[in-house]
Amino acid sequence: MPLPAACDLGIVGAGAAGLFAAIHAGRAAGDRTLPLSMVAVDTARKLGAKILVAGGGRCNVTHHRVDERDYAGSTPAAIRKVLKRYGVAEVVEFFAKAGVELKREETGKLFPVSDSARSVLAALLRETAAAGVEVVHPARVASITRECAGDTTGFQVTTEAGPISVRRVILASGGRSLPKSGSDGSGFALAASLGHTLTEPILPALVPLVLADGHFIRSLSGLTVPTRLTLTSATGKRLATSEGSTLCTHQGLSGPAVLDISRHYLMARHADVGMRLLINWLPQVTAGELEAALRDARGRGGLAVLRPYVPERLARQLCEEAGCPSAGDIPKEPRRRLVRLICEMPLPVVGDRGFSTAEATAGGVPLSEVRLETMESRLCPGLHFAGEVLDVDGRIGGFNFQWAWASGFVAGTSAVAALAADCSQEAARPPR
Repeated sequence: MPLPAACDLGIVGAGAAGLFAAIHAGRAAGDRTLPLSMVAVDTARKLGAKILVAGGGRCNVTHHRVDERDYAGSTPAAIRKVLKRYGVAEVVEFFAKAGVELKREETGKLFPVSDSARSVLAALLRETAAAGVEVVHPARVASITRECAGDTTGFQVTTEAGPISVRRVILASGGRSLPKSGSDGSGFALAASLGHTLTEPILPALVPLVLADGHFIRSLSGLTVPTRLTLTSATGKRLATSEGSTLCTHQGLSGPAVLDISRHYLMARHADVGMRLLINWLPQVTAGELEAALRDARGRGGLAVLRPYVPERLARQLCEEAGCPSAGDIPKEPRRRLVRLICEMPLPVVGDRGFSTAEATAGGVPLSEVRLETMESRLCPGLHFAGEVLDVDGRIGGFNFQWAWASGFVAGTSAVAALAADCSQEAARPPR
């Protein structure tokens, strides 16, 4: 589809946030019977790559309970203000009306009944078209320039498909996670060119961690166990905790518990070289209970005590690392070393799998630079934001999608409200 020379609203990015902003902008214009023209442009050759891979291809649309405590980045109060504008109930209703029924799983995650992310993407694209918004892709946006002419302002958006003049812009270009999907961080440069600052640093979030070469965990690839991870500062202060399933990989650790704490670890490492990440392999058992069980083993050895709690491969490795006999009596010092290894083993993290594997981005445009009731820039009037380009990232479980839906709704409806006000003012001006 060719790019028009001009339109009223230009949406940069046609991922989850951009499509949702487009849908609600188009609907808001229809409700007001405003003849507004709207175009969404996206870098990707195939739209919705991140939607299609989410939740293992099933798309975890949201979570049954969402609040600001599920997010990091900007202040909880600011995040709460946006989330309250479009909640979980509204998301469920939207998708039901769009032909996608959602189901709640034991974890609280909401998935389409179809178990197919394609049904979610297809619904979003249908509703975008029904709302009267054109989607042009692939069309990378090279620059956005603010223009003023008399009493009116607008933007010149330069894309690979040509230039387009727009009255208002919604920047929903994503962060830097999964760059092959099109979210390669270019939106950050566009925001900065229009006067915005970016948080420092910008890091991967929801990303697997890499452990030192030769560490025994790397030999346990494929093993999944429930754990508790604790991040402490150099002084021993607890900074963050995460509990849930952990997956051992040939490079280190992954799984929900690891992904959730990864952004906190990477941010802390940036600021505090002395911080530590500890793993508890048996969060359901206290250190005292474990030591008592080992002390009362009566010649059965550490392996027999651990077998009921952890997989055999892990039990053997832990006993070996602690110098604890797998059979026979357990001396005092090896017993204590084994308890420490199980309950608070330091993880020798040497890196992460990077943005190409990360499911989200930590950092971006601060919410302090955005008017939360409209998602409009405080620094560049006419520019609105939605989604991952902002300094908000949620834990695993559909929370980043919920942020996309909520911020997209506010940006889309508010941009149209502002355009409607502009139209009224223009109509009220006496002819020259």
